[in-house]
Amino acid sequence: MNRRLRWLGLLALVTLDCAAFAQGPVEDVPFVPTPQSVVEAMLKLAQVRPRDFVIDLGSGDGRIVITAARQFGAEGLGIEYDEALLERATKAAAEAGVADRVTFIKQDLFQTDLSQATVLTLYLLPEVNLALRPKILEQLRPGARVVSHDWDMGDWEPDAKIEVDAPDKEVGAQKKSTVFLWVVPARVEGAWRSRLGAGGELELELKQKYQHVTGTVRYRNVECPVAEATLSGDRLAIRACEERNRLLMVGKVHPDRIVGMVSRGGAPRTQFRALRDKPDAFPSFR
Repeated sequence: MNRRLRWLGLLALVTLDCAAFAQGPVEDVPFVPTPQSVVEAMLKLAQVRPRDFVIDLGSGDGRIVITAARQFGAEGLGIEYDEALLERATKAAAEAGVADRVTFIKQDLFQTDLSQATVLTLYLLPEVNLALRPKILEQLRPGARVVSHDWDMGDWEPDAKIEVDAPDKEVGAQKKSTVFLWVVPARVEGAWRSRLGAGGELELELKQKYQHVTGTVRYRNVECPVAEATLSGDRLAIRACEERNRLLMVGKVHPDRIVGMVSRGGAPRTQFRALRDKPDAFPSFR
């Protein structure tokens, strides 16, 4: 994964319009390679497995997707604009014996369809990450992992962050790198209803900011705030109410329903299915 040196000058352009990034990179520009220790740390943090498909935006010499295939058994796609780097990456994949599992194409990263990726890797500056963020949240499926070298995603807080020793890093005074991980969250904001048999109707009114969920629960004529909610990909766990009305829910989120198990007032868990109150209302992230 490579960081284009030309992006360094953009840091000073505080009035830069994000749409300018969509024009694509210029040709024949130098690149800064990601140290191999950081490459491996990124893929390990994302827990890359053989069933994964890794897309690397700005793939340069191809080392991210080549390592993903060679060491982790995954398939991959590198997006690069520089033809010389594309040739270099393609040759390196053949030499590594993974040419049947990785592909490199010339394409504008803003025009790339990300929907097939289960893991997305980045080494781009903050402005580029922020410009890409809506596309990432719209196109990647819940549970997909996004890994970025050195740069974050603004107010989308990472699910994990580590520091990696990088003695061969070519930029920066400190020979260290920061690696960020995000798990793309399902969209749960809105109203949900579930019939719990003799237990009556359960209503959820949820609010969401990325993976952070708040809201209220109405159950047995009692309304109480969500005390704790955990959203990781399409897996949602909620704890609400106390004492005899205590509610514990764990479910898988689909666009129009949540299916899982619920425990009410300390009773044994039972299956539940909550439906969106307005199935056609599919919220966007804010």
